[in-house]
Amino acid sequence: MSWLSDNVLNHLREVAELPDLSRTKYRCLEKIAAGGMATVFLAEDTELRRRIALKVLTAADSRGELAERMMQEARVIAALEHPSIVPIHDVGALPDGRVFYTMKFVNGRRLDEFIRGAHSLPERLRIFQKICEAVAFAHNRSVIHRDLKPENIMVGDFGEALVMDWGLAKLLTSRSAETEINPDSQPRSLKNAFSKTTEHGTVMGTPAYMSPEQARGEINQIDERSDVYSLGAILYFLLTDTPPPAFDSSQEPNANPRRLNRKIPKQLEAICFKALSPAKEKRYASARELSEDIERFLNGLAVSSYHESPLEKLGRWISKNKFVATLLLVYVIVRFLIYFLSRL
Repeated sequence: MSWLSDNVLNHLREVAELPDLSRTKYRCLEKIAAGGMATVFLAEDTELRRRIALKVLTAADSRGELAERMMQEARVIAALEHPSIVPIHDVGALPDGRVFYTMKFVNGRRLDEFIRGAHSLPERLRIFQKICEAVAFAHNRSVIHRDLKPENIMVGDFGEALVMDWGLAKLLTSRSAETEINPDSQPRSLKNAFSKTTEHGTVMGTPAYMSPEQARGEINQIDERSDVYSLGAILYFLLTDTPPPAFDSSQEPNANPRRLNRKIPKQLEAICFKALSPAKEKRYASARELSEDIERFLNGLAVSSYHESPLEKLGRWISKNKFVATLLLVYVIVRFLIYFLSRL
């Protein structure tokens, strides 16, 4: 009797996990990632001859609830046409009945892998702004992501940033509640995207990036500012290379935040902690406001979240206007020398 090597066994196991695409126009190439509900494969569209990402439901789903949730995710993404949101190409069912959808294959790395390289602070902040822009666009369509984290963001080879995994997304028809779709106020493409509400007390998200209201299961309190908290946690990660501490329910709502563990500019620190405020009303009102404060910092302007001292204002002006400051300094020195020499 001949025994199969470990390499052969592993190959057979991988082949066995590949979905049956015999009745589709797709050809499976390899597995990319796996989660609790679905697995993502690299596949080829044999008609258009391009590589795509194919997400297939893999969890047991006897009642069809997970299939419905996955279809909901596909519809939400399809309705959010934005350069920083991965586009959906197709949706359907495999011969065995499992739901799948295909989307753009992103050549790049997850954000948590991307920042392991030597990337400057401005480069990291520009990536962060692209993330904010995608989230702001979704908020404009009344969609809340609810699971923003570095693992759900892809950074492409040319600096593009794409927000992924909208499986926990929530649609707002008011500023404080999740209800059925309002046909008069929502785009037609989102009318049927959400069919069920989430029960109060259900905790959804990732602890380190989850807003306090999410951590407490306060579904009716989740709104745009909940995603702003998650964006603040991502900013914290970009500034320190570590995730922030998970929200502690014993923490006072108005507690002063601790300093970051690196030499981060005070303006950036203030931006980060405003977004991470335990009190929802003290956060940025929108992802766009957060991005605008980052833009002001990058342009050497005062940010809304930090009160500068006169000396700090002068230092910022000198930093932004180095040439003019140098001319003024030279002028003062020359005038002083002329005055001094004239007294000799």
